[in-house]
Amino acid sequence: MTELPSGWTTAEIGELLLGITAGKNLKCEERPPLAHERGVIKVSAVTWGTFDASQSKTFPRSFEPAPDTAIKAGDFLFSRANTLELVGAVVMVKKDHPNLFLSDKVLRLDLPTELKPWLLVYLRSLEGRRKLGAVSSGNQMSMRNIGQSSLKSVSIPIPPLNEQRRIVEKIEAMFDEIDKGVESLQTARTTLGLYRQSLLKSAFEGRLTADWRAQNADELEAPKTLLARIQRERDTRYKAALDAWQDALATWRADGEKGKKPAKPKRPVDLASDSGITLGHVVLDVAQGWSPKCENHASQADNAWGVIKTTAIQPAKFLPQENKELPKDLQPRQWLELNQGDVLITRAGPRTRVGVACMVKSTRPRLMLCDKAYRLNYLGALVLPEFLEAYLNAPDTQRRIEVIKSGINDSGLNLKQEQFLALEFWLPSIDEQTEIVRLLDARLEAADALEAEIDAALTRADALRQSILKKAFSGQLVPQDPEDEPASSLLERIKANRARAPKKPRRKAPA
Repeated sequence: MTELPSGWTTAEIGELLLGITAGKNLKCEERPPLAHERGVIKVSAVTWGTFDASQSKTFPRSFEPAPDTAIKAGDFLFSRANTLELVGAVVMVKKDHPNLFLSDKVLRLDLPTELKPWLLVYLRSLEGRRKLGAVSSGNQMSMRNIGQSSLKSVSIPIPPLNEQRRIVEKIEAMFDEIDKGVESLQTARTTLGLYRQSLLKSAFEGRLTADWRAQNADELEAPKTLLARIQRERDTRYKAALDAWQDALATWRADGEKGKKPAKPKRPVDLASDSGITLGHVVLDVAQGWSPKCENHASQADNAWGVIKTTAIQPAKFLPQENKELPKDLQPRQWLELNQGDVLITRAGPRTRVGVACMVKSTRPRLMLCDKAYRLNYLGALVLPEFLEAYLNAPDTQRRIEVIKSGINDSGLNLKQEQFLALEFWLPSIDEQTEIVRLLDARLEAADALEAEIDAALTRADALRQSILKKAFSGQLVPQDPEDEPASSLLERIKANRARAPKKPRRKAPA
């Protein structure tokens, strides 16, 4: 800010501080303390706008924290270490927490009580966050640090004290109204998610097309007839693969048997007519991709080969930009190139990222499948890729996939082919699949449009908050009163109080 309203001034945070208190850094148990135990707060306790006491760790029984580091009502807490986005987060504590103590990464800023509401508002604003980010240091964006001297150097606009109170009251009142609207929008967004799940559930329980089946009852295929047709399609696919293998084998022999001998395709097993239809009836096999060491950036042009990351596969959505460029010294495996109509599912990773499925509706050329995902080799004559995608994302299917995930812990699970292909599968005729896809597309498109409107409204709410704060920091949010004591007098009083305050004994720096 280059020009301040009448009666305002600027001050560095160091001019306002009465002191800074820090806690200890030591090895703790990774759980919140029980009622009879003591603990240290984590940076996440102050990250999200309100103090969260559950974000804490338990001290060893033998450790005695300094009494003045206990968390008390009115504490102004500051996160000195975090990501660039979150470093410098501030909160005000509303009640005492006698069994919780400061860490070396969460500091208490000892400030004049009357200044705390204003500083809280300012340091949470985009303007304040930019200033704090500018004085942070560190080699990586994943962890930044703000030293005490850097924090003290940050400049803050200071209105007269009475005007500060009026501004904060006005901001709180306006933000309360915005928060009510945001809460309603978020509730609507959640409801849309439930609606999508309900729609998919009804599709695979047959309820979505019940009327269609009643109107076309004489054209529905008997289960035994369907199974026989599936077997014929599988045999036809196998014969084609066998013919291709024989051609490849002849070429390999003609070339003097150089390179790897082509592998003979496996004959599909006969399907029992009384076993019910499974995913394996319509998916002959699953192809697993390749994940060589790639460049740490997306492929820059369509003529450059890339390998997709698992993040390219989102629920019913494919993101081709989520890839890594193949080094120029590696030969691409062209048979792994992704094409429109491919149906993909993640097979390995954290629990929440295993079993995520989508159809490739469009893609750029020269993108290969990674080894943590499957491509389903499905019988296109029997199942539409859009129908298969919807089935894999339906809530009942996702629950069954959740059950068959295997692994030691949630950070690394797998989806095994055999169990995956044994999943129960409802296979209506192509005509009914077409009707299901049509109905889903129409209703989900309407839901997507409504969600886009909700997201736009949430974005406008954030912009409105920042507009309110911008007016507040330029003196335009509330009327000014020439009778108010100027901020310069307030600073002189703070300076005098600091000079009279007894010096705190210097404690040993945190380990």
